[in-house]
Amino acid sequence: MPSHRYLPAHRRVGLPAAPVRQWPGRRIEQAPLWVPVDLRDGNQALAEPMDPDRKQLMFDLQVAMGFKEIEVGYPSASRTDFDFVRRLAVPGALPEDVTPVVFTAARADLVERTFAALAGVPRAVVHLYTATAPLWRRLVLGRDRAEVRALVEDAARLMARLAGDRPGLRFQFSPEVFNLTEPDFVLEVCNGLTALWDADPARPVVHNLPATVEIATPDVYADQIEYAHRHLDRRDAVVLSVHPHNDRGTGVACAELALLAGAQRVEGCLFGNGERTGNVDLVTLALNLHTQGVDPMLDLSDLDGIRAVVEYCNRLPVPGRHPYAGDLVHTAYSGTHQDAIKKGLEAHARRAAEAGLPPGRIPWEVPYLPIDPADIGRDYEAVIRVNSQSGKGGIAYLLLDRHGLDLPRGLRADFSLVVQDAADGSGREVIAEQLGALFEREYLAPADAAPPALTEWTATETAPGRYEFRGVLRHEDGPAREVRGSGGTPLAAVAAALAATEETADGAADGAAHGAGISVDQCAGHGIEPRPGGEREHAAYVRIVSGGRGVWGAGRAGTPAGAAVRAVLAAVNRAGAVVPAAG
Repeated sequence: MPSHRYLPAHRRVGLPAAPVRQWPGRRIEQAPLWVPVDLRDGNQALAEPMDPDRKQLMFDLQVAMGFKEIEVGYPSASRTDFDFVRRLAVPGALPEDVTPVVFTAARADLVERTFAALAGVPRAVVHLYTATAPLWRRLVLGRDRAEVRALVEDAARLMARLAGDRPGLRFQFSPEVFNLTEPDFVLEVCNGLTALWDADPARPVVHNLPATVEIATPDVYADQIEYAHRHLDRRDAVVLSVHPHNDRGTGVACAELALLAGAQRVEGCLFGNGERTGNVDLVTLALNLHTQGVDPMLDLSDLDGIRAVVEYCNRLPVPGRHPYAGDLVHTAYSGTHQDAIKKGLEAHARRAAEAGLPPGRIPWEVPYLPIDPADIGRDYEAVIRVNSQSGKGGIAYLLLDRHGLDLPRGLRADFSLVVQDAADGSGREVIAEQLGALFEREYLAPADAAPPALTEWTATETAPGRYEFRGVLRHEDGPAREVRGSGGTPLAAVAAALAATEETADGAADGAAHGAGISVDQCAGHGIEPRPGGEREHAAYVRIVSGGRGVWGAGRAGTPAGAAVRAVLAAVNRAGAVVPAAG
């Protein structure tokens, strides 16, 4: 790679000498002022810019989410943007707690057009910008430092004159490509505008310092922001804002470190749309705060709904691995991850029950899930999904969560082999409905495949916690036989009946089992919570040993005994066991 062609950041821009860094020891303890720029900066990056209806839909979404400043357009750049700003002059169109921001370059005719769009709008921030970095001054503007400052101040004076005594108008300035501009020149221009606009705490000026093109690691940007934070004049009359782009993939980190360094306001786009690799992602930033116990001051409780609106307005998809909104972001396929998540969700439910609180009210501690999906409107259906990489824990979780079947440990391992074989064969994900169908086919349905059959059976509680099972075992190769057994549960009684030995007339066991060559070494069962409008069912699981081979069967029925009978028959039929005739 011809890396020698590229200068490192410290050789491209003069950085503060020996910066005094306080930002590494700070923490973000409150949300900044968020300013979405989807309607201007994000819109400029779209192959098909938003029409008025899509712009209105995006604006309404951002109002509903709780944004208090919204950059609504570049009214001198297009008729669509101009007309959208004019909509906000209609009485009642602009919520009382929302301030629109409009964007203009430092040119007299563009400034005048911008103020024409604002006629009748009750309040607004007028955002003035020009490029200040040496490369841009030389190649784009063809001006030196003094000429660029004069260009900016001429536009700023015009803004002040056009604003007159309208108290609802405030001013903002962005030295575009701040991060490639000499720090002393940034201060020279910004401090000059603070004085020219006579900023005070009641009517502060916004100085927005953008990383228009990322060129360095985030710590360098933080040093630049902290230097400005320390040296801006009338600091209590200045709102220090940042606008990171994402050219190096570190836009979120740049914004977070900038907040530690003294920034109070962040401009970006929902889900990070923007030119090249995009603007900083406000959704990720806000939910990062949420995961640290800091209220982001935005409503993100229906993140899928927010995503749907943004995708419609931008006509761009949000990636499946977006940190919070992607379809796959809360999904685990790995068996080890699934097992940890399953145990974590079960422990969370237990802690909530012990505390007598809803699960959404107790601290969140679940492995591999940094955020509770329920916080952003997600359910748990997509948390664990199954493919050939999955393990028994995730499969068991889905069977319990979606089908009410709580498999014993041994059956989990047995069924996982069935699922893995199906996944390997198809090469695709196995969804929860398919898991249920696989389990039905493999472990439940064999109960209905004759032979054998248990008929005329009864399960009676002969004493507290003691059950006796009697039934007739029928097989196509021999006469019917009566079987009986007892145990602490109906399932145990059925299992004992199958494994019991027949005694001779003198009471000695002859070793001929009713299910010759079959023994029951594991059994389990449980009730199944009914679905709305349904009746309560029971499930039973039995492992028999036949010819030295362990075979599982399962049953599902309206009573524990009925489920047990079906589980036993399923296991016997799966084993291909032959029940001999008596005699």
